[in-house]
This record gives sequence, C-alpha cells and structure tokens, in this order.
Amino acid sequence: MRKDWAGSVDLHLDVDASGGRRAGLERAFREAIRSRRLAPGDVVPSTRALAAELGLARGTVSAAYDQLTAEGYLTAVPGGRTRVAAGPAPPPAPAEPASAEAPAHDLLPGRPDLSTFPSTAWLRSTRRVLASAPPGVHALGDPRGRRELREALAGYLGRARGVHADPARIVVTSGYAQSLGILASVLRDLGTESIAMEEPGHFFHRAIVRRAGLAVVPLPVDERGARPDPPGPAGAAVLTPAHQYPTGATLPPDRRRAFAAWARDTGGTIVEDDYDGEFRYDRQPVGALQGTAPDRVVYGGTASKTLAPALRLAWLVLPTHLVEPFAEAKRLADAHTPSLAQLVLADLIASHAYDRHVRAARLRYRRRRDLLVETLRDRVPPVRVQGVAAGLHALVLLPDGGQGEGEAMRRAAFHDLALMPLRDHWQDPRERPQGLVVGYSTPVGAAYPAALDALCAVLAQT
Repeated sequence: MRKDWAGSVDLHLDVDASGGRRAGLERAFREAIRSRRLAPGDVVPSTRALAAELGLARGTVSAAYDQLTAEGYLTAVPGGRTRVAAGPAPPPAPAEPASAEAPAHDLLPGRPDLSTFPSTAWLRSTRRVLASAPPGVHALGDPRGRRELREALAGYLGRARGVHADPARIVVTSGYAQSLGILASVLRDLGTESIAMEEPGHFFHRAIVRRAGLAVVPLPVDERGARPDPPGPAGAAVLTPAHQYPTGATLPPDRRRAFAAWARDTGGTIVEDDYDGEFRYDRQPVGALQGTAPDRVVYGGTASKTLAPALRLAWLVLPTHLVEPFAEAKRLADAHTPSLAQLVLADLIASHAYDRHVRAARLRYRRRRDLLVETLRDRVPPVRVQGVAAGLHALVLLPDGGQGEGEAMRRAAFHDLALMPLRDHWQDPRERPQGLVVGYSTPVGAAYPAALDALCAVLAQT
C-alpha cells in the first residue's frame, strides 16, 4: 500500500508478517533501502504515524527502528527525525548509448535561431496569463483550442497573411506534423485515396501522409513552383505557395488561380503549408492562397519557424465542412493542445510582441541570406543559389561536372558541418539536379560566419 506521511517520503512497504510483524517490517525497510527506493537522507515516518498507518503496535515499530539503527540502515538524532543513513555508493548504472554529438557547424534547414527566442516577452505574457487565468484553464478544453488564441490568430492571419479566418474554423494543433497527419486521416475517411505532393518536397510530410493510408502522387515543381497539371486521381494537393520547399520558388498568380479552379471543379482540397510565409525579404510577403478559395483550401501555419519548434503550436484554418470531423479526430488523438502555451501565444499576439519579434527576425534572416549569397558569389562562383529572397533556407545548386552531393556530404562530415542534400527530397532521386539545402537561420548567435566558412570549404572543389 502507498502511504502519505507529512514531512517524509511517500513509500510503498510490503510487510510480510509470516515470520513476525517486527521482522517483516525490518525486511521491508532493508529492501527499500538496498533498492534505493529510500535514498540516504530521506526522512522516515514517526513511529506513531507508521504504527497507525500499518495497523501495528507502536512498540513494534520502535523496536524495528532500533534494530535498523543498530545495523546502520537508519540514523536517529535525539529530538530530531529518523532518516535513512548514508550508505556505500550504489554500483554505477549501466552506461546509456552515447548520443551523437552536435556538429561544430549546423546548416540544416527547418529551425530558427533559437538564441533569439523572445524569452522576456514570453515571460511577461506568461505572468499575465497566470495572474488572470481561471482554474478551468487547467481542465480539458475544446479540442479546437482555446478561444482566446483562435480569436488572436484570426486577427493576425487576416492582417498579416490575407487569410479568411473565422475563429470557429480554426483548430490549434500540436505542430504541423500533427495537423497534416490528422487531416490526411480525415480526408481518407471522407473518401480521398491519394494526395498530390510537390516533387521535390518534404520527405517527412510524405511519410506522414502514407502513414495515414493515402497514396502520394508526385506533383512536379519547376522554377515557378508546383505545376498545375491535373494531379491524376488525387483528391487533394499539398502546396507550399509562398516559398516552395526546398526549391524556394513562389507560386505565381496564374498557377494559384489554376489550382483553385481545379479544387472547385473537382471538389478537391488544397492544403496550404505556409511554414515560413512571414519571411520575405525583397518585397512584402505574398498573401496566402487560401484567401482566393477559402471554401476549398486548408491553411496551415506554425510557430515552429517564428518562435521555436519545441512549443508544439500550429493551426489550421479549415473549410466549414471539415471543421467538425477534424475537431473530432483531434479530440481522439490527444484531447487538445496544452492550454497555457496557447494562452501565452494569444497574449503575445494581442500585445503585438509577436509582430515585433517577427519583424526583427525578418531583418536578421535577410542579412544572413544576403551574406550567404555574397559569400558564395565571391568565394565559390560556380555554385548558384536558387529561389526568391525568402524563408529560412536556400537551395544551393552544384554545377554540372563538379562534385556531386555524395562528395559534398563526405566533405561536410570532414569539416563537421551538418547539411541536407537535395536528393532526400525526391521520391525518385535518379538523374536529378545536384544541390544542398542550406538552413541559414539555424546557427545560434555568432556561429553563422564560421558555418559559412565551413560551407565554402566544402564547396571549394566544385
């Protein structure tokens, strides 16, 4: 039985009284101390409290404590509490498998500079939330997410991204990966058998869709983004219109209209992954595709690129007919996304601290991208940076006839530089352009120049 004793530890004791109650109590304590369930210095219950809890005579417990003290298991100070005595050091625990060390230079895509997380603003919002939140905030809530965050997102997305966002059509999720996985299962249940996904595109997202039981139809990408060719039998298409991943193209207006027309004519669904749409450097950010066809487009956003991926906060703006089935699927998946983080983000948006952080990040990442382009142009002129001035990554194309991705990755390992090869993004990588996906936002603080030096060393043999 588990017992609660004020001022001491919570301890489960199995007292086998077959050889006598006192002997059984002593054996139970020895086992608990030897197994380290009772650690040196832990306070044990008073004789009165333990006797009452176990239904033993107080004299029996006192005698057991005396014997354990004599044997060195317990120590007693006159007028003080009885504690577990300091014993020999326990044998070392089995060594855990060594985790891979972080590379000296990290240019993998998909992560912001985590050293610039707005800790002060986040703490300020957290204090406001905790000071005013009712007790019910700690209970299970609406699977769609906190109303406060959905209202804040509706205003922000309409203002900053041109999204038609009614709070009733927004569902907050625990990251875009969950958004896509649940949505794929909902579309499957509604009769969709396959989804068109950009080629090249995000390999992890393809795996999520296949995990949900749907086939993936390649949707070709060129220098203008996804081509609006009829995507075969696919009942849905996943697009990255603002900044195609990984090529960096922006979907032009004529192709946006063509995809919207396809969705309306066929009853299909477009999934817009606006993973880094806030970050455009040569002009105002391009508005969301969802604004042109809110009845057929599911808009997906995330705080992973603007704030931090560990927050596990993302959102979908859904067409009306998908809200209820998605919310029910979300409820069955994990009830709802943790409330406190939602409320803090809502406060961050309402106080405009979120906008200020995004603007500062936009300037910082623009400078990093400019430095990448200038450095490669000056030091490794044969390579070419593809894509518009946007986002948190750039595609660096390797010249024909030079080193391929395989050799570049081997050299990167030699220089302790983490990179992402373009080949990982193709469903069929044979005879494809050779390139590297460089995440210039990833290095922390002042580590970026050294990472660029390592990149130039890797590319020097092109």
